[in-house]
Amino acid sequence: MKISYKRLWKLLIDREMLKKDLAKKADISTTSIAKLGKNENVNTNILLKICNALECDLQDIMELTED
Repeated sequence: MKISYKRLWKLLIDREMLKKDLAKKADISTTSIAKLGKNENVNTNILLKICNALECDLQDIMELTED
């Protein structure tokens, strides 16, 4: 199993936000955004900052998928 952040990108589209807007609002680096874009591991603090900024839960921005 691996993590997919497709839900995050869909949420940004629905809210008409750009990745750079998310980085600024959540106070995270563009490096973290790039890692998310590649479905790479990120620190849980990054995920919490995103959830706080978007006022959502973890399951709203990520999901487990089959390899």
